Amino acid sequence: MLVVAVVLPVVVLGFAVARPFGLPEAAAAVPAAGVAVGAGLVGWRAAADEVRELGPTVGFLAAVLLLSYLAEQHGVFAYIGDLAARGSRGRPQRLLGAVFAAAALVTAVLSLDATVVLLTPVVFAAALRIGARPAPHVYACTHLANSASLLLPVSNLTNLLAFAASGLSFAAFAGLMTLPWLAVIGVEYVVLRRFFASDLAVPASDHGVEAGPAPRYALIVLGATLAGFAIGQPLGVHPAFSAVAGAVALAVPIIRKLRLRAVIQAANPAFCAFVLGLGVVVLAVREHGLGRLVDGLVPGRADFLGLLAVAGLAALLANVLNNLPATLVLLPAVQHNPGLLLAVLIGVDVGPNLTYVGSLATLLWRQILHARDAAPSAGQFLRLGALAVPAALVAAVAALWVGLQLSGV
Repeated sequence: MLVVAVVLPVVVLGFAVARPFGLPEAAAAVPAAGVAVGAGLVGWRAAADEVRELGPTVGFLAAVLLLSYLAEQHGVFAYIGDLAARGSRGRPQRLLGAVFAAAALVTAVLSLDATVVLLTPVVFAAALRIGARPAPHVYACTHLANSASLLLPVSNLTNLLAFAASGLSFAAFAGLMTLPWLAVIGVEYVVLRRFFASDLAVPASDHGVEAGPAPRYALIVLGATLAGFAIGQPLGVHPAFSAVAGAVALAVPIIRKLRLRAVIQAANPAFCAFVLGLGVVVLAVREHGLGRLVDGLVPGRADFLGLLAVAGLAALLANVLNNLPATLVLLPAVQHNPGLLLAVLIGVDVGPNLTYVGSLATLLWRQILHARDAAPSAGQFLRLGALAVPAALVAAVAALWVGLQLSGV
């Protein structure tokens, strides 16, 4: 039984990485969940409870993916790219700063998937428009898609899973994660500036760069949706409802040009099914030994060393199991302590910048660059991660510890 429980997530994650014949991740995850239940690794009631518990979170994921797609249809991401290119004034260093600001905000408000799928191609094009080397700017997108997702519960699926178990309000979560978010962005910026110094020193040009009109309606709707996340949660309104309302508001003015198939694809039901199937598979592994092992490794106190140990363990598991199953494995061990729970998020959000397999978003980013004949170097990715991740983890944990002392949580 234990062998089967261990093999199932390996097969599911290996399939998700390779995606043979272009099949979606759910093609392995859903049957694997069926095997876990059929083989008795997980009772059907426990599996149903897991799916029911994950349901609202996965519903939000679909809604925010649709919200991001509709924002793109309104020209929000093209406008961001135009602003970054014009604001650079032909200087790659200024473009990198603009990309950092854009990626941090897009990730925080619209989640890491929007940064990877929608912002990365725009940033790639903006770099080419001014004659800059794209590497520093597209690497900034993938690093901030992961690490800048610390700020809000809605910024990352891992955050939503943890938020549901934390007992924190939306505002309290954001308040505690603001210092770690800023610390990580600062570390990432310094590391990327030094790592890509030679690329950023290549002269560029600002000729012919103009920004189109601002998509004001879409920006207002996105701002209102973010406010809805913060205001609705204390009133018992799940963030998914705010995301759906925002998506509807964006869809109405452009309803005639939308295609039903494209809208459904934007919500990515296959990936949502993958998350539900993976939840059942990870539950099987946890119930057959991994849970006890993890519970024994998690410290009981949220002092600085305890927070750092938990963040390090979470980062390690994210790069072995992927950040989503790592979160599912660790949550039961830390949900009693908000400080340790937030340290887990630092590990699973920042840690995936170390390897390609740490985050599905990173794998998707790699596919996007391959499609543009700009495939990233595995060696370069690993070297950059080795410099950025440890420093960012320590800085974020230190900032979290300070925030916990100030808040008294």
